[in-house]
Amino acid sequence: VYAARPLKADRELVLDAVRQHGWALHWAADPLKEDRELVLEAVRQEGEALRRAAKHFKKDRELVLEAVRQKSEALAHATDPLKA
Repeated sequence: VYAARPLKADRELVLDAVRQHGWALHWAADPLKEDRELVLEAVRQEGEALRRAAKHFKKDRELVLEAVRQKSEALAHATDPLKA
């Protein structure tokens, strides 16, 4: 999927995209992968989107639980303490 850089960095556009398909987070600009609301919306649609989230979200208990509720395999992308 190709999108111009300005589109990948457009928060509202990316937020709409992840609400429809969580994997859209993969193509978002890196700063948007740091946006908790945006990442939360992405994992609500596709738990595996946690893989593409900023590293610190992989230890965010609430966010990881939301991802795992959507898809149990998302636990593989959480930090070890949350896997226990």
